[in-house]
Amino acid sequence: MDKIEALTNEQLKKELPVFNIGDTVRVHNRIREGNRQRIQLFEGTVIAKRGSGISETFTVRRISYGCGVEKTFPLHSPNVEKVEVIRRGKIRRAKLYYLRDRVGKASKVKEKI
Repeated sequence: MDKIEALTNEQLKKELPVFNIGDTVRVHNRIREGNRQRIQLFEGTVIAKRGSGISETFTVRRISYGCGVEKTFPLHSPNVEKVEVIRRGKIRRAKLYYLRDRVGKASKVKEKI
């Protein structure tokens, strides 16, 4: 088991972004198209974080053209270049799955001051 842990510890990022559930974040995701690489931004609200170590992931939700879009990003992936926190959210739950049923202003999360 120590060999597996040693291998995964090499892959972990040294500087982790500090964000929580309910925060509005902008994820810089590296996209590979053929032999070219570009960075695509995905901005939305963090509705879930799960896992630990190398398998830690977070889910970001946003409304795009009236349709809800969710993406799950691995935190330690080399394709996730950086995560910027736009605003901090004031929440009382561990998972914000109830936002899936809400539309418009009802889907907003209060800002932490």
